[in-house]
Amino acid sequence: MPTMRIMSLSRPLRYRRCLATLADRPRIPQTVIEKVVQKYAVGLPEGKVVKAGDYVMIRPQHVMTHDNTGPVISKFNSIGAKKVYNTAQPVFTLDHDVQNKTSKNLAKYASIEAFARKHGIDFYPAGRGIGHQVLVEEGYAFPHTLTVASDSHSNMYGGVGCVGTPIVRTDAAALWATGQTWWQVPRMVKVELRGRLAPGVTGKDVIVALCGSFNNDEVLNAAIEFTGDGIPALTLDDRLTIANMTTEWGALVGVFPVDQVALDWYEDRVKKFELRTFASSAALAASIPPPPEHPRINRKRLDALRSTSLTSDSDAEYSSHLILDLSTLVPHVSGPNSVKVSNPLPVLESTHIPIHKAYLLSCTNSRVSDIAAAAAVMKGHKVAPGVEFYVAAASSEVQQESERLGDWETLLAAGAKPLPAGCGPCIGLGTGLLEEGQVGISATNRNYKGRMGHPKAQAYLASPAVVAASAINGHISGPASLDPSLLPPAGAPTFSIASPSTSASAATAQKESALPGFPSVFSGPLLFAPQDNLNTDGIYPGKYTYQDDITLERQAEVVMENYDPSFATLVASIRSSDEPSSPDIKPGVILVSGYNFGTGSSREQAATALKAAGVPVVIAGSFGDIFKRNAINNGLVCIECPEFVSDFTAQYAKNGQRGAGGIDGELTVDKGHSVNVKVVDGAVEVKFPDGTKKTYEVRPVGVSVQELWLCGGLEGYILKSIQDDA
Repeated sequence: MPTMRIMSLSRPLRYRRCLATLADRPRIPQTVIEKVVQKYAVGLPEGKVVKAGDYVMIRPQHVMTHDNTGPVISKFNSIGAKKVYNTAQPVFTLDHDVQNKTSKNLAKYASIEAFARKHGIDFYPAGRGIGHQVLVEEGYAFPHTLTVASDSHSNMYGGVGCVGTPIVRTDAAALWATGQTWWQVPRMVKVELRGRLAPGVTGKDVIVALCGSFNNDEVLNAAIEFTGDGIPALTLDDRLTIANMTTEWGALVGVFPVDQVALDWYEDRVKKFELRTFASSAALAASIPPPPEHPRINRKRLDALRSTSLTSDSDAEYSSHLILDLSTLVPHVSGPNSVKVSNPLPVLESTHIPIHKAYLLSCTNSRVSDIAAAAAVMKGHKVAPGVEFYVAAASSEVQQESERLGDWETLLAAGAKPLPAGCGPCIGLGTGLLEEGQVGISATNRNYKGRMGHPKAQAYLASPAVVAASAINGHISGPASLDPSLLPPAGAPTFSIASPSTSASAATAQKESALPGFPSVFSGPLLFAPQDNLNTDGIYPGKYTYQDDITLERQAEVVMENYDPSFATLVASIRSSDEPSSPDIKPGVILVSGYNFGTGSSREQAATALKAAGVPVVIAGSFGDIFKRNAINNGLVCIECPEFVSDFTAQYAKNGQRGAGGIDGELTVDKGHSVNVKVVDGAVEVKFPDGTKKTYEVRPVGVSVQELWLCGGLEGYILKSIQDDA
């Protein structure tokens, strides 16, 4: 099987052995995350030590896909691959649209299962649970390994000390075909958790407070390593919740240490798998052969983990060091409609915010301990009139255990409406979505506008106990068991930055070489969306994400629908002919926006829809890493230019600030500017309506991205590579 060659970095090179031995070389310190990546990096030069910022080829332990497996299969077939490189690497879990019983969706699920059986791939059908939970339960996400998923919440694996990070669909197809793909190691950030949580304060409150306290992109596109004396008191479920929502915080990885708490959790799992069934007595048990060893969670692997000490070097380098004092934290609520807004629960309680729907579901907070916490609050009570309370376990195993404990029945007796184990309302699919004007409180991970239903609904995030109490009382409130005398003062928690983030390297005007056929200029009218954190739900609504047969033309019609319903029509009205005036010029509409553009889920259509609408280049202050990866993989050029964004914000955003539209109230600003983006030279030339011009310096587009663009994206590049090596 040919080895996939990504960009120029992976092309065969010859390295001379240095005369000095490895012992003579200076030791280069690493974080534990860099050490794990080092284990899974392939094709490194001899002696190369993996560090933040490096582009490396990785061969992860596992790669998970869910309902998006169908499109990945299409990509796999389209690149000419005939067999899966390593059938033990992929894992299929059907979890997103499990309430959809239409013949079309059932046929889709059947085709995914058929592909899995044909190639011998591990497959978990609808109803088994949410993929991330399944990967933890079944040991695909295991301490000190690297496991990726075509889903943004693969950060969750860091709760068990596994480096989990999101990839996109094209990457997944590349991994199936070749076993490897490219990755840029993120910058490292240390997050120190000090002190101990007060009674009634949970892991959900920790991450909600972190998102609201450090809300200026302190961890954007970073790999977080959690440290501190507060960690031993956090349960494994708390850690999974916190790691899961590091995605919303902006990070690409969020890893907890593998300590005694983690080892004890795995010990319990091993013992469970070792249990002999049907043994009613010790004598009978001794006569029954032991069950087959679990392939991933077993005594041998756990003993090896216990004997391994993999930690960060004392002098490892971090771009930033953030500190949160857990002892100063009270229950927190996120929202509405933003994880970057969080408030102490007592503050929101005093405002008496009524709710219409409550949700206990998702991979964030629907494990056994979460359901038990909600059941303890609900016991002896009923859901308030006019409120709908939806519950779904994170997996069938979770639901079975909750049923055994009696907690599931307690919730149903109180009036909760059960849903199958899966994503459901969290992704905006199935029963119970928020309607126009409604308010919901949820134990899920995202409350972006339109994420869980209508764009004109409001969504808050909170812990399972607070969600359950709110469902009983009909408004956002804490449980009666919450003793204010045991809590710290109800203000903001104590947080600080021990060392500031290192700034990104400045753009350079150094000219890159241009590949034949790559346009030297992208030219056209300019549109400005004065909004930070314009997420993938805003760019491409979730309700279209799993319509696998949607055309590019239709994607273009609905692009930015949740942000500005008139955007697609506006682009179409000002888009010039695609016929270039010169072979070196690529015409199109140039979109400019704020910081962290494209944050959110891993949906590839956020990039393909913009490109299909006639937007060949997006200029922003910064980009969400998953979106940028999708963009590069699909031939959409991304340019970072903070100065440009600052100038246009001051001149055209309402009150000179992003987040409230343009100066005339419009969501997308169109003032008649034109722009030439000289991507190879590293210059953006803007022509203002009055004829004046200004040039901004940006980082040039390198040869690697040019090559992907010329091939139509990563899929085309892989196909070319396979054909070249055939």
